[in-house]
Amino acid sequence: MAGASGYTGGELLRYLLGHPQVEIKSVLANSQAGSKLTTLFPNLKGFLDLTLETADWEQLSQDNDLVFLCLPHGTSQEPVSILIKNGCKVVDLGADFRLQSPDLYESTYGAEHLFPELLEQAAYGLPELNRDKIKNANLVANPGCYPTASTLALLPILSKGPLAQPPIIDAKSGVSGAGRGAKVDSLYCEVNENFRAYAVGTHRHQPEIEQNVGQPVMFTPHLVPMTRGILATVYVGLPTDGLLEHYQEFYSREPFVEVLTDSLPSTKSVGGTNFCKLAVKAAGHPDYTIVISAIDNLGKGAAGTAVHNMNLMFGLPETTGLQAPGLFP
Repeated sequence: MAGASGYTGGELLRYLLGHPQVEIKSVLANSQAGSKLTTLFPNLKGFLDLTLETADWEQLSQDNDLVFLCLPHGTSQEPVSILIKNGCKVVDLGADFRLQSPDLYESTYGAEHLFPELLEQAAYGLPELNRDKIKNANLVANPGCYPTASTLALLPILSKGPLAQPPIIDAKSGVSGAGRGAKVDSLYCEVNENFRAYAVGTHRHQPEIEQNVGQPVMFTPHLVPMTRGILATVYVGLPTDGLLEHYQEFYSREPFVEVLTDSLPSTKSVGGTNFCKLAVKAAGHPDYTIVISAIDNLGKGAAGTAVHNMNLMFGLPETTGLQAPGLFP
């Protein structure tokens, strides 16, 4: 694994340690090379006492069947090109291969994509949307956390066709979604007892959501003073009649999506898991429906889906390593 020093990397290691078919050979983090992994993640002490290394992509591709990349956007492209060329499978948890169009990538992330031909090879890694392509892929682009929660809330409705009006996605995330790097906006005194919207109309996950659902959306993210979790409240211009039954049927064979009937989703109920919980509710207006979606941004929104994708890529049962109960309280 590369990029093992961040929150996503640490969570992915926690999942992989419970996977019966995985041997973790090396953990890479250039900025922390030479440090003990357990210095950064004391919860892993006694389970994975490795030292963080620098990246040798050629050697890594020879020594491993699959490499997880947990790198910032813009930094996965060259490593992926080397790993794929040498026959190593890759699950990239960053943003570099999520958008199918090089032009859309450039306009969204402000830089030209170095390997546009690899965008054509990459399978977008949301199993509920793209299972068959993931099974045959050597490169899987793990989804973003907001797109996961939002897309799962909308897929059943949009399977019937596009909506006349863009759905409105009001989403809230815990602070771990901002990463482990020091930033003023993520400091305790900035976040505690505070609740705010950010990147209004400009968030980089909006084009990814629109790519997934095939139509424009209105998306506003918010930062909530909690560690982990995403709750997305989605407003759609469609009557509620029959939608609950449609959602139940649509997700009836999905192991990690639960459609609730007697309660509402909450971030606490999915903490530390690869589950998405959904609810379909009347909006108090005859022509509108509210869909509520809850995931753990580090679990279903990142590490859990990465393991799910790995299982698909190697023909393993999809739930392998992902069936432990969540964190509570």
